[in-house]
Amino acid sequence: MSDLLYSSLNTSHSFICGDVQETLKSFNADTFDLVIADPPYNIIINQETKLPGNHGLETMGGAWKIFGEHWDKLDFSSYLKFTLDYLAEVKRVVKPSGSIWIFGTYHNIGTVNICMRLLEIEIINEVIWYKSNAFPNLANRRLTASHETILWAHKGNEKSRKYFFDVDYAKSVGPNEDALKIQGKQMRTVWSTPNNKKRHELTLGSYPAQKPLKILKKMIQLSTKPKDRVLSLFAGSGSDACAAIETERNSLSVENDKGAVKHLKHRISDVYGIKVDDAST
Repeated sequence: MSDLLYSSLNTSHSFICGDVQETLKSFNADTFDLVIADPPYNIIINQETKLPGNHGLETMGGAWKIFGEHWDKLDFSSYLKFTLDYLAEVKRVVKPSGSIWIFGTYHNIGTVNICMRLLEIEIINEVIWYKSNAFPNLANRRLTASHETILWAHKGNEKSRKYFFDVDYAKSVGPNEDALKIQGKQMRTVWSTPNNKKRHELTLGSYPAQKPLKILKKMIQLSTKPKDRVLSLFAGSGSDACAAIETERNSLSVENDKGAVKHLKHRISDVYGIKVDDAST
């Protein structure tokens, strides 16, 4: 679809550059049809990794030193409180008919699961996103991490399940979107989608932990209708907003990092010809 057609869809897209916890408190209850969160995974990394014999992989070099960001180094009790606090607000601002999708790995997804149970947020499904092109384990000391976990949840319970689910869309998805999916059959909870990005997803270069639009568009279309409102938390480079644009949903992105917000604004403007409004003003 051309920039002109995207800009004529009559959807609105805005951002707030600010702390997720504090920003959530400013929203009215039952405001959003969908909340997507890609929170810090609390991966504490401060080490150098080398291949045996200092041999490098093609285009990758032989040694890597990876440092976790300060926001990704919380002790467990602090991370537990952080997760409880933002999920409590997520539960408040999502509609009874809405959905919540949270990304994670083994570092943090157990904490997210426990917090959801404590807050009586019902988990609908645990989805395994299998990455067939996963980055190799350079240390050769463990299995290669080749999946992420995505929790799909809602604010109701077994007596009140009002969340929207587009079962027809779920059945329509075929192997072009998911290598394990048979078109016309029910969608399973293991999604085989490489962590590849199309050229237009990398217009301004790759961004740390950037999710492919194939995954995000699937989540959005499973749990919302056109023109519904998507809230993206820990928005990073704006992939959730891009997926919302391509599926004709409205979006609001919340991100604390000014550099990421600048990337988000330019990305959406350059790729889709859409101006992203500052919702904090």
